[in-house]
Amino acid sequence: MAELQEHHSGRRIPYSDAELLDYGPPETLTGERLNQIAFPLGGIGTGCVSLSGRGELIDWEIFGRPNKGYRPSYTSLLLQMRPQGDDPALRVVEGELAPPYTGRGMRDGNFRGSGFGPPREFLSGFLRYRECGFTGAFPFARVDLRDPAVPVSATIEAWSPFIPLQIEDSSIPAAVLDVTLVNESDAPMEITLAMGLENIVGWPEEGGCRTEWRDSEHWRGLSMSTSRHDPDSPRYGSLALMTPHKQVTYQTRFGSAEWFGISESLLFDFGETGRFGGPTEPAESPDGQAHVAHMGLVETLAPGEPRRLTFVLGWLTPNFEHYWGGGEVWKTHHGRLWWSAVEVASYVVRHIERLRDGTRAFRETFDETTMPRYVLDAVSSQMSILNSPTVTRLPDGTLYGFEGCHATSGCCSGSCTHVWSYAQTMAYLFPRLERGMRTQDYEVNLRESDGHMQFRLPLPPGAEADHEFHAAADGQMGGVLRTYREWLISGDDEWLRGLWPKVRKALEYAWVAWDPGRVGLLEGVHHNTLDIEYHGPDTVCGTMYLAALRAGEEMARRVGDDHAADEYRRVRESGRKLTDDRLFNGEYYFQEIPPGVDAAYQYGEGCICDQVLGQWHARILGLGDILDPINVRSALAAVFRHNFRDGFRDHHNPHRVYALNDDKGLLICTWPRGRRPERSLTYAFECMVGFEYQVGAHMIYEGLLREGLTVCKAIRDRHDGARRNPYDEFECGSHYARSMSNYSYLLALSGFRYSAAEATLHLDPKIRAGDFACFFSVESGWGVVRHRYEEGRPVLAVEVREGKLRVDRAYVGGTELTPDEAVAVPTRPITLTVEGAS
Repeated sequence: MAELQEHHSGRRIPYSDAELLDYGPPETLTGERLNQIAFPLGGIGTGCVSLSGRGELIDWEIFGRPNKGYRPSYTSLLLQMRPQGDDPALRVVEGELAPPYTGRGMRDGNFRGSGFGPPREFLSGFLRYRECGFTGAFPFARVDLRDPAVPVSATIEAWSPFIPLQIEDSSIPAAVLDVTLVNESDAPMEITLAMGLENIVGWPEEGGCRTEWRDSEHWRGLSMSTSRHDPDSPRYGSLALMTPHKQVTYQTRFGSAEWFGISESLLFDFGETGRFGGPTEPAESPDGQAHVAHMGLVETLAPGEPRRLTFVLGWLTPNFEHYWGGGEVWKTHHGRLWWSAVEVASYVVRHIERLRDGTRAFRETFDETTMPRYVLDAVSSQMSILNSPTVTRLPDGTLYGFEGCHATSGCCSGSCTHVWSYAQTMAYLFPRLERGMRTQDYEVNLRESDGHMQFRLPLPPGAEADHEFHAAADGQMGGVLRTYREWLISGDDEWLRGLWPKVRKALEYAWVAWDPGRVGLLEGVHHNTLDIEYHGPDTVCGTMYLAALRAGEEMARRVGDDHAADEYRRVRESGRKLTDDRLFNGEYYFQEIPPGVDAAYQYGEGCICDQVLGQWHARILGLGDILDPINVRSALAAVFRHNFRDGFRDHHNPHRVYALNDDKGLLICTWPRGRRPERSLTYAFECMVGFEYQVGAHMIYEGLLREGLTVCKAIRDRHDGARRNPYDEFECGSHYARSMSNYSYLLALSGFRYSAAEATLHLDPKIRAGDFACFFSVESGWGVVRHRYEEGRPVLAVEVREGKLRVDRAYVGGTELTPDEAVAVPTRPITLTVEGAS
């Protein structure tokens, strides 16, 4: 990697080059690394059910709010096998349970939980597969199950439709379980693969839950609804379990649920015959109770034959409750699109080949990217945030986000701009959704009189911002930068012109509250993402201001507002000089606390990790140098030297604990030169994943390649399945939105940037430049861009898998390339070469 490393931090790298350049397919996890896995399945904003590392369906979060730890009773996959000339066999299609076996957990209570062992409602005493491996490649999760004592091996591939640019097909409240069974014996075998489903519609106010069988030409299965709750209640909803398989056995409830009747019926009746003998007529549960229904898919397997059997689980909770506010209820976007879970699940069954192929094409294209596997794992795994309860969709389809999730409620509501401005993933995969958030933000949160913006979107839909609190400087300037990003990706001049007066007002609010002298420094008191106010100029918010001025200049010129553009340029140039002169100590940037100010929670002369945050945005957006690039590089090198920890056994942390023992990670702030304020910065002693990704990707942009890769690998090592869930990088709650800053690793390592308005593509590979490929997605299409050298000259190839991409010119490290065709489409890639090259 020596020839790829442009600069060095002067600190030892804790990983070898072999570890940092670890290419290959996604890793298969086994043993204790299965323990924390919970892979979210569902649509964008619809809630989710998670697949555990052992194949269990856990964390049913489909009721309009988080619900960690909740799992319906008897909702498991069962495989009954009837070998020719041999006794029948039964297995739960999961890996063996891991310790502890005390029973302690969410279901604690009389005669269950602690002191009663693992819950029988999860068939904990039934036999399972001894060998289990989990491979995650979002949107797909695969559990491989083998056992020398079992004649049929099983592979569960769980997924939900997730296709870039296809917003509605990626927002279906459904999960697909494709189970491939292989007859490992020498004789034909009849099998029944069954799935149980407790009718939990109306949870936690159950009762009046109706279960019935539905059958159609293309699908069949179980329909679950409620008669207890009115259609406008937040408890109203439905469930469906469907299959395209024709030969089935089913029951709508058990004949008897006394004592151990349910589990004994599964073991001794279904386990012997492979058929369900319970009632098949519609069933409605008494008040406070829920029935369990089952559906089994019957098939015969020849020796060595694999067969894929499919279950589709659909749900619909159409009404969203403002449970943390005034209790108002409104219809969600998916509640307006779908009438019932039967409609949802049957749609997926009817279109399953198209949805599966489209989702698979996305993942396979993504996997063509020639970057280390942990980078691809980081970026793709946190796409699952969009399938988690962190987000919902408002009635008009606008995406609304919490910052993260508590166990049973959202954490920090309002699509908080100072958190979501770090996130990059959705802007590229689903640009129209991201643009909708910009439009809503400026329509609702902006005070027209002076440009003050509320940084949390109020609810219910239609509520007005109250403007009773500070504006967030980083979030408000981030909104300007995100507007420019959305315009770059879409090229939509009409959208930009319509929004520009509000964007200008928001940007110039800095001259009202923070920089009244228009010198380019935020000298006024300004709120920020660490939930405190900075007193005096700093460079975290300060560089966001300078970058926003630079983006504002570009947008102003695009819409013909040259007077504003000239003023933004003047203020920015002044601010750049003042920042480099006054706020750089020769090693890194610091905060200047005004004389006589004794405010709490300042960082002063500390080395804060995201001290050049605005320059990161500027690199992503092609806005050039916001500050002296030598100083910026020095500052990032200092952050790595002083803030990165190879381990935490010598680090006391009085704040929230996101890294400890032999974890590696990057601290929010340190004071290498001493003089830490007595009431120092909030969260300073923590590692916060979204910040780490932002800083690490920025290091790569500035030539600190090993350092940037080290930060990413450290994060993924902490989320290895044994210590933490790889699909839940928590910061202030689970599935934290700021983790989606990690998409910038794709951008930094590739140098990919595209202007739709100018039809211009930029690429600057930082690794494997002679044989490089990278997934890309913008509003007009997605695919892969490739880079190689021919006779020492760069050659690009653009392969579009969906949509199209117009490229009039491209640049690789400053060298201009011209295309052989103007527009790439799926049937015709384009090649770009240096003009005049043969």
